[in-house]
Amino acid sequence: MTTTETAPVSFTEGALRELRQLQAQPEAEGMMLRVGVKGGGCSGLSYVLGFDHREEDDIVSEVAGIPVVMKKAHGIYLLGMEIDFAAGLNARGFVFNNPNASSSCGCGTSFAV
Repeated sequence: MTTTETAPVSFTEGALRELRQLQAQPEAEGMMLRVGVKGGGCSGLSYVLGFDHREEDDIVSEVAGIPVVMKKAHGIYLLGMEIDFAAGLNARGFVFNNPNASSSCGCGTSFAV
């Protein structure tokens, strides 16, 4: 049985637009958006964002019609985070605005708590 929970993260319209384009690619068919963290990066933890298959111990949520999976333990690092997408000339990619991060690296893909 799958229980859908409230997503611990939010996405801006720009991020949702980009995610929907990525979700429409053939390689993402049948997959869910995985949001999480992993050890590494210059600040200690790096963000995980990509399409993946659901695993047995994932929590499942939905944001604007996009199914999202995450390990329950990652919630303490990501609760309240907003994910944006920058499409400017100097920077292009997902931007993680995490209120739980005490510091982050210059590129914004790793953080410390």
